[in-house]
Amino acid sequence: MARSGLLKSDVKKARDLLLAQQINPSVDAVRIALGNTGSKTTIHKYLKELDDDTGHPSPSISESLLDMVARLAAQLQVEADSQMDEIRSQLHEKDREHLEAFSEQKNALVALNSQVVQLESDLAREKTSAAAVQECLQQEALGRHTADQQVVHLKERLSENESHRQSLEEKHQHAREALEHYRQSVKEQRDQDQRRHEQQIQQLQAEMRKLQQSLVVKQDEVTRLNQDGVRLVADLSHARKSAYEQQTYGRQLEQKLEALPVIQQQHYALVSKLEEKDQRLKELTTQISDATNRAAELSKAIHRLELELASANATLAVQEATNAHFRAHLDRQ
Repeated sequence: MARSGLLKSDVKKARDLLLAQQINPSVDAVRIALGNTGSKTTIHKYLKELDDDTGHPSPSISESLLDMVARLAAQLQVEADSQMDEIRSQLHEKDREHLEAFSEQKNALVALNSQVVQLESDLAREKTSAAAVQECLQQEALGRHTADQQVVHLKERLSENESHRQSLEEKHQHAREALEHYRQSVKEQRDQDQRRHEQQIQQLQAEMRKLQQSLVVKQDEVTRLNQDGVRLVADLSHARKSAYEQQTYGRQLEQKLEALPVIQQQHYALVSKLEEKDQRLKELTTQISDATNRAAELSKAIHRLELELASANATLAVQEATNAHFRAHLDRQ
């Protein structure tokens, strides 16, 4: 049964039209006249029936061979078109996949480059910060050295003040002992004078005058000693005040020295962070190298597919030329 409603009358009309144009009514010619519709088997069957009905002689062996060759050429053309369509579809799909992969790799490369730029900027800032911290540490070290020297100097001054204070205390103690000794001597002398008062009244009066003179001298000496004692007490108070001030300044310097390890820890943390940034930069550089190699491989694969496509197009051109040669030969027949 004919496909798409092909009737024997349609085949007869196409056959008669070809005969009127003095064209051999082969199966392919009739199918072309029918608008490339209908099965070649059905058309061949109707043509055979029409030949039997009209008594038209059967085609010669050459015509049968040409018809067979034409059918084979058409079949080859169909198969070649199908294969080429499949090859083109595969190539297009591979091209699309390769382009997508290349685009992804390119985007990844751009992202990695951006990360590298950002990391380089962070690294520059970290290096600047590390340099600032290093300078601060050097200044602190210099300040610490200066403070150590000041502490040593203050300790020396404190030792000198302590020695001076001890000397003043010794002098004050000697003055007190001398005053006490003088008082004791005066008391003993008075006791002696009291015992000899009745017996030696004349001598006592003379001695009293001497004693009065001596007492005036002694009083002057006592006054002088008291003044020296007051001055020594004032010097001792001033020395104690100076020592207290030096101790307060020494404690302030010790507090500054205690704060120095915190700055050193911050420096070590910045150095560790800088090393981590350097390691991350090395990893990103390796990733960029891998992405570049992958892009080169994709480019080679695309070039190879382009060569295969060119080869397939050349094969198709040869087949089309062969088919055109067969069609020209059939048309001449």
